[in-house]
Amino acid sequence: MLETTQIKQRLPFIDLIRGITIIEMISYHFLWDLVYLYNADIPWYKSHGAYIWQQSICWTFILLAGFSWHLGKKHMKRGLWAFGGGVVISLVTAIVLPNDRVRYGVLTLIGSCILIWILLDKVLKKIPAGVGVSVSFVLFLILRSWTKQDPIQLSLSDNLLNVTWLKSVLAYIGFPQAGFSSTDYFPLLPWIFLFATGYFLYSFLQEKGLINRLFGK
Repeated sequence: MLETTQIKQRLPFIDLIRGITIIEMISYHFLWDLVYLYNADIPWYKSHGAYIWQQSICWTFILLAGFSWHLGKKHMKRGLWAFGGGVVISLVTAIVLPNDRVRYGVLTLIGSCILIWILLDKVLKKIPAGVGVSVSFVLFLILRSWTKQDPIQLSLSDNLLNVTWLKSVLAYIGFPQAGFSSTDYFPLLPWIFLFATGYFLYSFLQEKGLINRLFGK
């Protein structure tokens, strides 16, 4: 029999991971402020190690967002709050830091994924969890490696290249065109597949009766 988990149940270990990640995020952005707003000399912050730290924070947030889909009911509210937070950050940075603005950052991504999942959840539940975890993570790694080395730019006519909203939509999906920049860029592709990995991981562990054993009290 499958292990049942109450919709509003708290998983202390997951809450702990989320709390630690939030502290890391605050610390990372505190250092960002010191380096880019106050010109503090912190060479390590621009190193590969700092990049790995930044990525680990974002990966954890995205995985947890997908994993936690199953632990709450108010998906529309959560999705709109996250997406709205991303929009606010984009607007504020565009005004205060126009040369370092955030466009389609991690909050926009998480909010988008939650809202998309409202439409996809019933269909995705029919996919075997083990298959879902494996396929989602492999697709994420492939697309992540591909886009990291050479961002995908579509061949568009000159007329289409001048359509601002179209370029914005393409960047949001994962096809940034020439001239696009963002200091925190997490488009739907490939990152929606990391969210999906977290989503299916919960279902897989639930099927094996491991949710409370691994993450419960």
